[in-house]
Amino acid sequence: MGILWFGGNIYTMQSEGDAAEAVYTENDIIQAVGTYQKLYHDYYQRIDEEINLLGKTMLPGLIDSHMHIIRHGLKLLRLDLSKMQSANEVKEALKNRTANLAPGEWLIGEGWNENQWENKTIIHKSELDEISPDNPMMLTRICRHAVLANSRAIKLAGINEQTQNPQGGIIVRDDQGETTGYFLDTAQDIIKEAMPQVSQQYLEQVIKIAVDDLLSKGLVGGHTEDLYYFGGFDKTYGAFKNAIGPANKFKAHLLVHHEVMADMIRENLGYGDGTAYVELGAIKIFADGALGGRTAWLTTDYADDPGNKGVAIHEKGELEEIVKVARSHQLPVAVHVIGDRAIEEVAAILKQHPLTTSARDRIIHGQILNERALDMLKELPVIVDIQPSFVTSDFPWAITRLGKNKLSLAYAWKTMLENGIHCAGGSDAPIEEVSPLRGIQAAVLRKSAYDGKIYMPYEHLSIYEAVQLYTQGSAYAINQETTRGMIAEHYKADFIILSEDIFNTDPDRIEQIPVFMTVVDGEVVYQNKAE
Repeated sequence: MGILWFGGNIYTMQSEGDAAEAVYTENDIIQAVGTYQKLYHDYYQRIDEEINLLGKTMLPGLIDSHMHIIRHGLKLLRLDLSKMQSANEVKEALKNRTANLAPGEWLIGEGWNENQWENKTIIHKSELDEISPDNPMMLTRICRHAVLANSRAIKLAGINEQTQNPQGGIIVRDDQGETTGYFLDTAQDIIKEAMPQVSQQYLEQVIKIAVDDLLSKGLVGGHTEDLYYFGGFDKTYGAFKNAIGPANKFKAHLLVHHEVMADMIRENLGYGDGTAYVELGAIKIFADGALGGRTAWLTTDYADDPGNKGVAIHEKGELEEIVKVARSHQLPVAVHVIGDRAIEEVAAILKQHPLTTSARDRIIHGQILNERALDMLKELPVIVDIQPSFVTSDFPWAITRLGKNKLSLAYAWKTMLENGIHCAGGSDAPIEEVSPLRGIQAAVLRKSAYDGKIYMPYEHLSIYEAVQLYTQGSAYAINQETTRGMIAEHYKADFIILSEDIFNTDPDRIEQIPVFMTVVDGEVVYQNKAE
């Protein structure tokens, strides 16, 4: 028995503008797409429910191609610093939170961003010590490539003046060699390792909280990277399997950090293994850092930091060895690369060690290209996971970092598509807001949230191209383009139903369109009660 969906704008995404009157689904599969009259005639004996869309708009369910589900849930639970407009506002929030802490309890803050402060000076550990001398404190920057820590946290981590920078990280020090409390890229792991471990039960609760929020945004699935950071592969993978399933439907595709690749292999698991709702994906590797902390690996110096070209997280031989190990187990890789030098290095390794299965390698971010890097990507069967919202949040300060001479192929989404490079759309939540509609609007407008200006308008996407990033693009990235990402016969019955027609609305208000309903495997898993 099945459901007949009708009465709205049903965009199949099979081609631009392609629409249908009705869709008939049984269980988790679309059985037919066509006119209401024909589908009712063909299936009337099997229809046990009709859902009238009342003029609303149905699209294939949206999929976030790069995010961190557990970290998103933690952001919902922890002190959120991402909207704060000054260091003083951050410090005031920390004071208020400290008042409610037990002795020795860690104070965790998420998402501070000095680029939106008038005074962009990084908060010093001495300022944190004044607020919380006895409670260890760790505050994660919006990019998640840097943390601030107070002296108590630094002491618990065993860091002193003799502690060396780890490969791929920087312990920021003052002119006297004393730590400032600012830790970049792999150096932040030293602080995190001093924190107490959370239980699997707690992780399950966090995942459920995150998924509820994702469904309310119209996301039917997400590609996430969490399996290394919360107590290891077994505990985190177990938490996902317990939190998501037939009773809590959402489609999570889990990238596997290379540090726990051996744990996955030990369990005789590989790419695509798992359940209908939780499956394992490519091996995640970090090649460089982030633009905000000036650790993205560039071919030329940072315009605002002469002599600094960023950070290589791994030495070249080590990075190549990780890829070779993955290949020995027929595994694709998903490599974090932001700077153009990092893209060149990674592309060269992938070309030298091609994947021999039908799975696909992934370049995550791919923000800063040059002509050579673009040509190298064109030669590879890779998908680039882009985050359109970065344009809204990174400009105009990205110009200060890069200089105008490196902008021509920065955040170059249109250029990549026109050169035949497959792209998938995501948010990198909790770094950016998780809303896929926000990402679609950002890809279309390229308007800064800070100054309202349009940056590199020649890289605008059409609304159709932008929606494709979160439908066919995300499905293609995980070899599911024949079953997900379109409304078509034999595809999964995953839908988002919007209160307005996204293709016929002012692009400036796309992210304001209410999500009316989210459907996973033919089941309504979220409905907006206010509509």
